[in-house]
Amino acid sequence: MNSILKTFLTALLFASLFSIQLNAQDSSDEDTGYLGDHFSLEGALTLFENASSMEIFEKELNNEQNHVNNLDLNEDGKVDYIRVVDNMEKDVHAIVLQVPISENESQDIAVIEIEKTGKESATLQIIGDEDVFGTQKIVEPFDIKAEQEGNGPNVDFKMTRVVVNVWGWPSVRFVYGPRYRPYVSPWRWRTYPRYWNPWNRHSLKFHRTHRVFKPHFHVVKTHRVVRAHKIYTPKRRSCKVVRTRTTVVRNKNGKVVGAKSKTTKTVRGKNGKVVGKKKTTKVRKNNRKGKVVKKTGTRRAKKRGG
Repeated sequence: MNSILKTFLTALLFASLFSIQLNAQDSSDEDTGYLGDHFSLEGALTLFENASSMEIFEKELNNEQNHVNNLDLNEDGKVDYIRVVDNMEKDVHAIVLQVPISENESQDIAVIEIEKTGKESATLQIIGDEDVFGTQKIVEPFDIKAEQEGNGPNVDFKMTRVVVNVWGWPSVRFVYGPRYRPYVSPWRWRTYPRYWNPWNRHSLKFHRTHRVFKPHFHVVKTHRVVRAHKIYTPKRRSCKVVRTRTTVVRNKNGKVVGAKSKTTKTVRGKNGKVVGKKKTTKVRKNNRKGKVVKKTGTRRAKKRGG
């Protein structure tokens, strides 16, 4: 009995260490220079996993205390409201996270794609939009499977990652419920719920230090949810002002070696009235030793008359 317990505890320890190692390798804390640095795909999946409805999921996305959303796409100094829209066809869902930029334009931040793979099984991925993350960034949940090799004192364990069946998630069961109708957020540009109070955008360091999400999510390069992605692609919303804001420089291996971003900040007087705009250009570059070199230039536009 002691031998079985010892073997189990050893496997559990190896699994924990393996999980920590994998998440260290999968760390998405690299400063890419793109707007996506201010949004946590892993955090969004954590909120989605625990949500019992799409309304609750949308509310939690826009909760400052969750430290998932730190985006300010329209550069008004306040964090943007993210609306949720479910594009559903039969047993396929493409749940879009979207920011209204103006009365007529919206920018997709990410899409959660879900497909049923059996009577009680489903697979899921979240894909960060290329305009926000620089390239399509795919994140999915995973689990660790421990396979015993050998016996006695020579016992060893082989740890491998396996795709998670998300059928047990409350959110997934909700969207596949018999009474579910595709959720479309009722909120839009300048029309937001009473509970939401926009906050000043936090620094990138603060955002990353405070965000919390489950460790079993990792970045992959393969689209597993193919049917949902085909449904979503023609419905994708993109905004030019977001698409052209940041230019990232990559080497031959595709690694980010530099970035140039432009931001505009509204300048207000003591009475709160807009008196001008301040334009900032940030250049981030890696030198030969791999050290990040940053250069910032600020230009204050002419003040408005009156």
